[in-house]
Amino acid sequence: MPHSPFDAVLFDCDGVLVDSERITHIVLVQMLDALGWTLSVDEAMGIFVGKMVKDEAARIERHTGFRVTEAWLEDFRARRNAALERDLVEIPGAPVAVRAVHTAFDGRIAVASGADRRKVELQLRKVDLLDCFEGRIFSGHETPRSKPHPDVYLAAAAGLNAAPQRCAVIEDTVTGARAGLAAGATVFGYSPGTPGHSSAQALRDAGVAHVFTDMAQLPALLAGWGTHRP
Repeated sequence: MPHSPFDAVLFDCDGVLVDSERITHIVLVQMLDALGWTLSVDEAMGIFVGKMVKDEAARIERHTGFRVTEAWLEDFRARRNAALERDLVEIPGAPVAVRAVHTAFDGRIAVASGADRRKVELQLRKVDLLDCFEGRIFSGHETPRSKPHPDVYLAAAAGLNAAPQRCAVIEDTVTGARAGLAAGATVFGYSPGTPGHSSAQALRDAGVAHVFTDMAQLPALLAGWGTHRP
């Protein structure tokens, strides 16, 4: 892609590549209900989407009196992974878009997710995208701070030997968008208008460069950004 202003493309995973948020939050709602905090799935998504559950431990303790332990988190991850193995599907159009971007950028793409590595790899394998990202998967669990801090995006850019300012970031939540922007990247907000994704207005207010509604639009959007900026 000789005229692109970008040297690499960094993808969030949940809500951008895979339709995982409702599956994950159904499990979380069940486990929080057992602790005495009753939420609907939509309410839980409003609180937890884009964040790591372990980073919300204080909030959970305030509502339940239960001190979140590593054993509880491991149980959550195990139940969540079983549900994802059973029910996960891709974001519509994501696999085709990713493969087009992978080709256009000669493989210089990565996943930068707030989720743990096992979850990310499970999900990419489930939707047949692991080969596009193998060796270029970066987890917020392995950086000093998680999103909205920029650490995981800085790690991904470094892993591709790309300056963060020369990276495009694809995000669907305000939390993730803030992480990409804090890294110095150009952030594109995916907002299809369905639950689990931040609204187009919220993403614009966060400072993303452009909001798009269909993953099929992404390859052309990246290709034309340098000369035909919306």
